[in-house]
Amino acid sequence: MKRFILCCALLYTTGTLMAQAPAVSELEIGKPAPAFELRYATKDSIARTPLNLSDFLGKRNVVLAFYPADWSGGCTKEVCTMRDDFNNLDKLNAEILAISGDYVFSHHEWAKHHNLPFKLLSDNFHDAAKAYDSYNEQSGMNKRTMFVVDKQGKLAYIDLQYSVADDEDFNRLKDVLSKLR
Repeated sequence: MKRFILCCALLYTTGTLMAQAPAVSELEIGKPAPAFELRYATKDSIARTPLNLSDFLGKRNVVLAFYPADWSGGCTKEVCTMRDDFNNLDKLNAEILAISGDYVFSHHEWAKHHNLPFKLLSDNFHDAAKAYDSYNEQSGMNKRTMFVVDKQGKLAYIDLQYSVADDEDFNRLKDVLSKLR
């Protein structure tokens, strides 16, 4: 009986440790971007129909900006930096999609408050964030990460440690977009 309990405990511990091990990311430059369909809001409205990443195939390069939460300091700095340079990003043929786990109602109010000219996607169950290795299990929120999906639907840029501390990462993002047009 003791052996049975010991074996069960060992199997349980091993299974728990394996479940906590980080997944090996399959995200690579040049590979297809994981598909998603999410509800979204803008400063003007809450959309009735969800947005699909595939809506932009053949049309525009897409910036996927995963962030932890509306109304927080770092996230506000991130989206306001994109807002302030939105015309230049638009000239680079970039569609900005900011993604967090917040609900569309919060997104709508936040976008209105900061006059954000792009879509804020609501990933309530973090399925998109998990597909993009942008979910933090411990906090239950998205990580701050940045991706560019080219017009063919392939990953052209991956930054899993995007920082708003200075403009270095933002300038690197714009440089990648300038080469894609």
